[in-house]
Amino acid sequence: MYKPQFNKRHVLVFHQFGNKGWSLFSCLGREVVCSVLSVATLTYASAESVSTQPVVSDTVAIGTAREQLLDEVSVTGSRAPLTKSQAARMVTVLERADIQQAPVQSINDLLKYAVGVDVRQRNPLGAQTDVTMRGGTQEQIIVLLNGINICDPQTGHNTMDLPVQLSDIQRIEVLEGPAGRIYGTSSLVGAINIVTERGARSEEGGARSEERETRIVKAQIEGGSYGYASVSARLQLPPYREGWGGSASASYTRSDGYSRSKTGGLNSDFSGAKVFYQGQFADDGLRLDWHFGLSDKGWGSATAYASPKWQADDQYEHTTKLTAALRGSLQRGSVRLQPTVYWTQHQDRYEGYRGRADLLKYNYNRTDVVGLSLNSFFDWRLGRTAFGAEVRNENLLSGNLGEPLARQHHISGTDRYYTLGLNRTNMSGFVEHNVLLNQLTVSAGLVVVKNTWADMDWSLYPGIDASLRIGSHWKLHASYNTSLRLPSFTEMYYKLQGYSADPHLKPEEMQAVEVGATLNLRPSTFGLVLWHHHGRNMIDWVMDTSRGDEAVWQSVNHTRLNSVGLEISGQLAIRQSRVNISYSYIHQEKDLEPQMVSQYALEYLRHKLVAGVHHPIIPQLLLHLNLRWQDRVGQYTDIDGSACDYSPYALVDARLSWQQPHYELYVESNNLLDTSYRDYGLVPQPGRWLIGGIRVSL
Repeated sequence: MYKPQFNKRHVLVFHQFGNKGWSLFSCLGREVVCSVLSVATLTYASAESVSTQPVVSDTVAIGTAREQLLDEVSVTGSRAPLTKSQAARMVTVLERADIQQAPVQSINDLLKYAVGVDVRQRNPLGAQTDVTMRGGTQEQIIVLLNGINICDPQTGHNTMDLPVQLSDIQRIEVLEGPAGRIYGTSSLVGAINIVTERGARSEEGGARSEERETRIVKAQIEGGSYGYASVSARLQLPPYREGWGGSASASYTRSDGYSRSKTGGLNSDFSGAKVFYQGQFADDGLRLDWHFGLSDKGWGSATAYASPKWQADDQYEHTTKLTAALRGSLQRGSVRLQPTVYWTQHQDRYEGYRGRADLLKYNYNRTDVVGLSLNSFFDWRLGRTAFGAEVRNENLLSGNLGEPLARQHHISGTDRYYTLGLNRTNMSGFVEHNVLLNQLTVSAGLVVVKNTWADMDWSLYPGIDASLRIGSHWKLHASYNTSLRLPSFTEMYYKLQGYSADPHLKPEEMQAVEVGATLNLRPSTFGLVLWHHHGRNMIDWVMDTSRGDEAVWQSVNHTRLNSVGLEISGQLAIRQSRVNISYSYIHQEKDLEPQMVSQYALEYLRHKLVAGVHHPIIPQLLLHLNLRWQDRVGQYTDIDGSACDYSPYALVDARLSWQQPHYELYVESNNLLDTSYRDYGLVPQPGRWLIGGIRVSL
């Protein structure tokens, strides 16, 4: 049943997808290929994918399309790997070449061009960004680095603290909708997996990389408006023994910021550094992959957490994230086993008044997450079955979150101690079975979950996906999936300056139905997706403005929250140019009383339109234009306490680059038309931002 089949038809898939061990669910033994395009930056993605044999591609200049006709390919969307033609779940993929050409300075900015993703920034340059999908909140998605969950249980505000830079990225994979049986808890509305480029290995140890042997060093320098400057470098480490390989990178970024406090001081400045190392070893029947990352940054938070009751405009925050992981892959008989162990630590220091601990004590938090998982699958007469389990422990030490500690812990670099904290362990097990017919794929499974927090009982969350292939151009898919999310520590315990949390919040639960169709008329593609989400006990922060000076933000459970939406996408090739356009619409049923204001759950993007054009003026001179228009539902309270509606806005980003085999010169403009807009009510966003730089590859 699973013998490779040769497919002679011309198919459209995305390039730079070959044999990458860190693919989404690579921990489960699969690769991702997406044939539905809903990202405007993917303006010239070409056709390269993963065959059942190793692939070696010719080296080409950046920005040049590449295409290969290959055998049937492995894809994801389920716990067990399936071929592209059999896949039942669709994944949006942002590829490396397109990432390098986008007019963005961080991964956070790049995700704005995914039509189903809502990106809300309190500060630019990736300082602090809330990312969600399909009307959810920043707490309801799971973010993975090379397949490893790096979410911070303290708060979703820290989720996008990433230790990797843009030049490290091989691709970004986005899966929308709940998938408890695939990701476990936290994947309430979707998942984002950031896949880094692996270092070269010697031929004896595995497949050689595409262009990594000739591109040993990559460096980039850029600068621009508001005192912005950034320098980064990446080194491919030569294999020193058979089967070994690796890479290392580092970067530093700073900016004076785009605003000033009432006293005239910097209040949106930024400075940060990142270091990332990854390595691998491959031998007959065994492969090991590991990585280590560090992100350290500080930024002026201006009015990020201000309220009518607390009108602070000079807040500051500093965070440090450490993450490490080791994954193995081995085969025992007909069963493939893939064990993983990982650790993530996140520390943050929040200053309500910058540099003035005498006015308000600094808030210190530290979370440590340790996880161990085993994923496996095997083939038998009735199909392909996957099974596995995970144990994840989350430990919080804090100055103001959690329950009193039996033993206090010293806060490094201070004369203070962590006096509060919380520890919880999440245990889960899954099973999934895949039945493959000629034109039909059915993938069904479930996950059982138990958490030590609040004496939670074992809970079961099932899911099923199906796809039907009609001829060589059409593909229909449908799914029903469920998932669970536990409250973050902040949602349960934060009680400072106008905020009052509830430690007795219930876990969120989601049920979702999705149907869609894809039409592939090479080189054009079109897609349509319709979905419905039914949420129970959805968590939000709300304020009763009728209470006047006594009004505070409170964490609450909404009894139910129903959402419906659609996404339409298309890609059209006109000679050497590429045009993409995508549109998303969302409607939610839950309404608040007129005097109630929602901070997250009910502030969603009702309309989002993303369009992109890639046009080579001459072969070496490339122009990229990206348009993003969005209309947000919801209100915010201004400094006077009045409720204000969010206004729709449109942004244009542009990039002009001159490309040569070993270097690239470019100029970029974010918010080219100098539009005034807000993602959060009390935080005005920057105007036109001009940047120039050079990228060298040797």
